[in-house]
Amino acid sequence: MRKRRMTAITFDPNFSLQKIIKENPNHRVLIEEIEGLIKVYKDGHVERFPIVPNVTTTLPLELGVISNDVIIDSFTNIWARLYVPKLCQEKFPLLIYFHGGGFCVGSASWICYHEFLAKLAAKANCVIMSVNYRLAPENRLPAAYDDGVKTIMWLREKVISGDNEEHWWLSKVNFSSIFFGGDSAGGNIAHNVVKRVCSKSHDLKPLTLKGTILLQPFFGGELRTYSEKYTAQPPRSALTSASADTYWRLALPSGANRDHPWCNPATKECQNLVDLRDIPGILVCISELDILKDRNLEFCATLNRDAGNYRKVEYVMFKGVGHAFQVLNKSQVAQTRTAELIAHIKAFISKRS
Repeated sequence: MRKRRMTAITFDPNFSLQKIIKENPNHRVLIEEIEGLIKVYKDGHVERFPIVPNVTTTLPLELGVISNDVIIDSFTNIWARLYVPKLCQEKFPLLIYFHGGGFCVGSASWICYHEFLAKLAAKANCVIMSVNYRLAPENRLPAAYDDGVKTIMWLREKVISGDNEEHWWLSKVNFSSIFFGGDSAGGNIAHNVVKRVCSKSHDLKPLTLKGTILLQPFFGGELRTYSEKYTAQPPRSALTSASADTYWRLALPSGANRDHPWCNPATKECQNLVDLRDIPGILVCISELDILKDRNLEFCATLNRDAGNYRKVEYVMFKGVGHAFQVLNKSQVAQTRTAELIAHIKAFISKRS
């Protein structure tokens, strides 16, 4: 991948840093940091660093995918980036997707997600709606879950109203084949949103949910698993135990620990809010070199045990790759595994559409 030249930053000698500190003494008191990604200060100020470029909806013509952005809620600034294949097929399944970033960083406009989801839409023959949800710590959980529910209800309202003139892409979607998905924190969001919308308090008709696709879903717990303690991570890994702890401190409600049900769905204190029989099938994609490997396996085993005869979860293990390999790793091995990942997602969607 071609390296991008960083924009030069010049120092203004007239800028008085001491004056800023004096006027806002807490601004420089750093309380949380993930190096190169985010800094959180005592007064609530948050700095995020442009480690991944944001891009427009432009895509290569040969890919055969159209992309554009839609506003879900202008008040809370929830929006989504769409990927619509140009094939002449009458209707496509819809995958509502949530990006990763530990609930604290990331964007639907990050180039890594833009490229991956455009390729996924083309290969898996589905429309993808990539949701740009609110981030923590300014908006702690359940804000991201609320945004996911708001997105599906916004979609339902548009379908019922027949608003196809402004939202032309609606005519390309088979609304009886809706899937939720996401990677890392986005996988956590997808799972928790599905639990909410499958409860009796939400009427999704005429939309029909067919499945959930979780890529290395971000879960945790107070007790370390074997993979969290002993899986060696390369320098500048996408996720370490230390960075995961920081993300959870910033994302969970104040005072909660990593055994909160949103973080640790396998804890004994976690009560399922809906009957697992009401939740469609779940595909979990796990990375062999990911610190979350054991946590993801535990999640699959717990859901299948609780579901009894209604086994809900199937999983695939991807050898030789780590966390978020499909969006952050350009090695030959990662590219091969990404092609395999897309093939598994395509088969899962096709089987249920």
